[in-house]
Amino acid sequence: MNVQDLIIKKRDGQELTREEIEFLVDGISNGTIPDYQLAAWLMAVYFKGMNAAEIRHLSLAMAYSGEVVDLSEVDGITVDKHSTGGVGDKTTMVVVPLVAAAGVPIAKMSGRGLGHTGGTIDKFEAIPGFRVELPHNRFVEQVNRVKAAVISQSGNLVPADKRLYAIRDVTGTVESIPLIASSIMSKKIASGARGIVLDVKVGSGAFMKNKEKALELAKDMVKIGQGADRQVVAVLSNMYQPLGHMVGNSLEVREAIATLRGEGPSDLEEISVVLAAHMLVLGGRHADVNLAAGEIRQLLKSGRGLDKFKEIVEAQGGRLDYDIPACGMPRARFKAALRVNRSGYVTELNAEEVGRAAMLAGAGRERLGDSVDYTAGVKLIRKCGDYVENGDAIAMIYGGNEAKIETAKKRLAQAYRFGDQQPQPVPLLIDTIK
Repeated sequence: MNVQDLIIKKRDGQELTREEIEFLVDGISNGTIPDYQLAAWLMAVYFKGMNAAEIRHLSLAMAYSGEVVDLSEVDGITVDKHSTGGVGDKTTMVVVPLVAAAGVPIAKMSGRGLGHTGGTIDKFEAIPGFRVELPHNRFVEQVNRVKAAVISQSGNLVPADKRLYAIRDVTGTVESIPLIASSIMSKKIASGARGIVLDVKVGSGAFMKNKEKALELAKDMVKIGQGADRQVVAVLSNMYQPLGHMVGNSLEVREAIATLRGEGPSDLEEISVVLAAHMLVLGGRHADVNLAAGEIRQLLKSGRGLDKFKEIVEAQGGRLDYDIPACGMPRARFKAALRVNRSGYVTELNAEEVGRAAMLAGAGRERLGDSVDYTAGVKLIRKCGDYVENGDAIAMIYGGNEAKIETAKKRLAQAYRFGDQQPQPVPLLIDTIK
């Protein structure tokens, strides 16, 4: 085959065969196709798209381009969840222990954050002593013993996607839905779980700002999973404002623990219960999602979810003190209050701006190699619909660098809008695709 012919074929809107896509992925993985030809092919895909069969072929070819995790020695039906990225999204830390407490195994591989969205591994690494890298045999052993483990993604997992994403990032082709869908699902397929719940975020703090585009992405990912003999459910959820009140690694761990105690914010609890319930259904625990949700709520109420969180943390070397407010998490050296200069209702709280502010405080990365201040972040004292008086503190900014905190404070102020009329509440859950 000739790469130029495949570029022209896609440029003209024609369908690529499975063999042609596998040839491309082989060339991506082994480096025989140069960046400039891949850039041309990506741009052709961006403008001409891919049909369902092409997206499935691309996802499977990338999934098997490197290491594929073997979970055959795990007892039971393994399940996983994936979020398309948001601000304050600490659902994994709530969902994983709840699902594991119900007896459904979770062998989870997660990534680090980049830009305004946080990463699950960064949050777990904020726990003193927590190990995010485990040998495969210990990973499987822990899942069988504890029913859950959360580790960082293997360096050789889906190498074709790593190279393709790096080129997409510098060629203006990141937003292509077929390329997004195949990137996400190739990693989920390679990670080995049989049941996958996708939390597709929609809104200002999400990668997908538009509901229609998010729905298209969700449907494509569900089809890919089904074509790979996986059970997949996609939940569309709102990210017009951050989830919960805490944004930043240590802060989010504390909020997740509060939620497992039954003391967390209602939006975080709501989405966590829904995602966990779907995971119980895919894991064979329940046939009905409403019955599954009932069990998850009982696990929250009884404290068994928190007990399982403690067990996971201890199994991976983490050290926390659950009897003190900060739970033994590292504390920020500095903090500053953002105060409002008028009275009224919070009518808008732009999630992306909040995420950018937290990143400027030190909680996130602008580039992959950047270090993270686990103590940095934002506490949102007031959110959409709340009434504020002139002079009230509406947020706190934390971190280890005073200059960064002041920069973050200015950015955070841009996230808020105020008005005299209380805005109508926006539903957190938008749709479910199966």
